[in-house]
Amino acid sequence: MTAPIPTKDDLLNIRQMCDAFDVTPRTLRFYEAKELIAPLRRGTARLYTYRDRARLKLILRGKRFGFSLEDIRQLLDMYDRAPGQQEAQLRRTYELAADRLAQMERQRAELDEAIAELKEQMAWGGSVLAGFRNAAE
Repeated sequence: MTAPIPTKDDLLNIRQMCDAFDVTPRTLRFYEAKELIAPLRRGTARLYTYRDRARLKLILRGKRFGFSLEDIRQLLDMYDRAPGQQEAQLRRTYELAADRLAQMERQRAELDEAIAELKEQMAWGGSVLAGFRNAAE
């Protein structure tokens, strides 16, 4: 039986957050130390709000796309400081995304080139090995 989807008002403990986002407690504490998320504290317990969940979702998406934590921080801070200024945030996100996409496409081109070169070298090596086998027969 799967756990119910948390509502906007639900608070999640650290285990529930870890399970919901497939991260470790250490990851959550790291993002907290970097001030990217700020769970409520009740004694030693951390309680994560809807805001924390939304921010973690954006952090993980940004990391998957290869954005630096500083880029992610700037985008999150922009949203926090200027509610209603979605155009500025979207513009900055779009600029960062365009730069990252260009970088990823360059990396893919370099990787495609390296793969092609490696295949050529392996084909050459395979033919040399075949020659050794034929000579031994």
